[in-house]
Amino acid sequence: MNKTGERIKVSGTSGTSGSLLGENAVISCPHGGRATATTSTSHATVLLDGVPVVTGAHTFVVAGCPHTVDGVPSPCAAIRFTATDTGITVDGEPVLLDSSAALCFSAAGLVQGPPFVQAAQREVTVP
Repeated sequence: MNKTGERIKVSGTSGTSGSLLGENAVISCPHGGRATATTSTSHATVLLDGVPVVTGAHTFVVAGCPHTVDGVPSPCAAIRFTATDTGITVDGEPVLLDSSAALCFSAAGLVQGPPFVQAAQREVTVP
């Protein structure tokens, strides 16, 4: 149960290799911009060292990308992960791993390459 007494459902077993991602994972675009995980849902969370696990419900916004094309700024604006069936879900949403497929996009929706993801395996707790 979480702090408000709601039951949290964590289900599945992992047949996929990779480390769980928390909202504080270091994710950057190929040009050095830093991504921040956000979510518009208010479902209960499972924590990795005190921060929420990242699921398919999260979106990622990129800030500080210096990328230009022919001298015209074309910074990465978002990262989209493919929330494949890892076999592990939190409240029905698949968790994201550091090995999950993802691409960076400009504000115009142009693909700008894959992100760099750094995650460390941490202690998982359900508050």
